[in-house]
Amino acid sequence: MSNHCTLPSPLGLLFICATPDAITELRFSDETGNTEQNMAPATPLLQSACRQLTEYFDGQRHHFELPLAPKGTPFQQAVWQALQTIPHGEHRSYKDMALLIGNPNAMRAVGLANGRNPIAIIIPCHRVIGASGKLVGYAGGLARKSWLLQHEAASGND
Repeated sequence: MSNHCTLPSPLGLLFICATPDAITELRFSDETGNTEQNMAPATPLLQSACRQLTEYFDGQRHHFELPLAPKGTPFQQAVWQALQTIPHGEHRSYKDMALLIGNPNAMRAVGLANGRNPIAIIIPCHRVIGASGKLVGYAGGLARKSWLLQHEAASGND
């Protein structure tokens, strides 16, 4: 059983899904096709997710404290775990991430796993950029990726 809600954000409406125990999805509503504007969080976990995301967008939160349960392959899970080690306000290259998971030749596979990340923002795939420093690839669009990186740079890191 899963519950869901929407949250207005500076980047558009966010669609959040959760089981009773963990967040399973956070996407931009234009990625999901969900346009329902007023889906209030019906569970304590979704309420907490909405509060923490609001704090993040207000520049008051640098780390999320939410149980997560993204669905993916073991490789994707490894990439998504590694993404969560990138500090707020910093970024890494796809090569850095491939090295971090112990598979230095997996840069493209890391990029594909990033693109399939079901929990945007909280699992910070936006913090991965090209080796040249250019922004490349983001399921939510490069404008959102740029906004997120600028927002984090402006709000500092811990």
